[in-house]
Amino acid sequence: MRRLAGLLVVPLLLLSAAACGSDDDKGSDSTSTKNGLPAITAGAQFGEKPTLAKGEGDPPKALKVETISEGKGATLKKGDPVQVNYLGQAWDSNKPFDNSFDRKQPFDLTLGAGGVIQGWDKGLEGQKVGSRIEMSIPPELGYGAQGQGDIKPNATLVFVIDILKSTQVPLSAKGTEVAQDNIDLPKVGTNTDGKAPSVTFPKSDAPKKLVSNYVLEGTGPVLTAKDTVVVKYEAYLWDGAKKFDSTYQAGKTQTFPLGQVTLKGLKDGVVGKKVGSRVLLVIPPDQAFGAKEQQGIPKNSTLVFAVDLLTKV
Repeated sequence: MRRLAGLLVVPLLLLSAAACGSDDDKGSDSTSTKNGLPAITAGAQFGEKPTLAKGEGDPPKALKVETISEGKGATLKKGDPVQVNYLGQAWDSNKPFDNSFDRKQPFDLTLGAGGVIQGWDKGLEGQKVGSRIEMSIPPELGYGAQGQGDIKPNATLVFVIDILKSTQVPLSAKGTEVAQDNIDLPKVGTNTDGKAPSVTFPKSDAPKKLVSNYVLEGTGPVLTAKDTVVVKYEAYLWDGAKKFDSTYQAGKTQTFPLGQVTLKGLKDGVVGKKVGSRVLLVIPPDQAFGAKEQQGIPKNSTLVFAVDLLTKV
């Protein structure tokens, strides 16, 4: 079974494609700080866009994390949805390859879920919300020998990261059970113990239009296309009732910035639903992957999701 998060959401820097920094994003060649990491030469305070000096000498061979300023918020742990601002630069460069400060759009991730490079998952764990950290990431915890975009093969990466917020995630969707009386649709289990809900398929043909039905109707705010939501889900092909993805099996939640979700039926089916709910989605091919095979999903497949909308980030 393959995780398909990269097909569902537009890949960002830390998932796959690196973006170029602006021509104005140039650090100085001043010396490194006493902790052995490149100096922050401007914008040193939490919330300010930093600039970084070029690293001097050989970079650290292992992950190195330094707390520039420590916040007073919750300590980050695996599974937490986290929102950060960051600037990234290669050790041997004085020009950033990407930063979220210029975009004015913080980056959302689920810690330990594998949606970012390993150095981030390891370096952020145990840090406090409200902190600014700087870390150097060796190639084996970054993009390795293959590199990525403007990042050269075997590059050591340096990041300055502001940890903006984190959210506690409920174990399961909870809410009022909604009758599932359409015998031509899959029936989804209503357990609230954090385990994967059952999905029982009918013998009828797949519907031609998007289905988005409450299984459990929560009491949280209604999601908009601008929200970021943390979910658990089971995902199936209608044909053969074959499961092709599961956050439960992986033991991880998934964070979806809805504005970046590329699977139209998934986005349209979730927008307008309440946080805390469990939702059945049946997504026809024209709102899924269409006439293209994708990572073992046959072309023209109808997809079925049982999605728990756990919390907003």
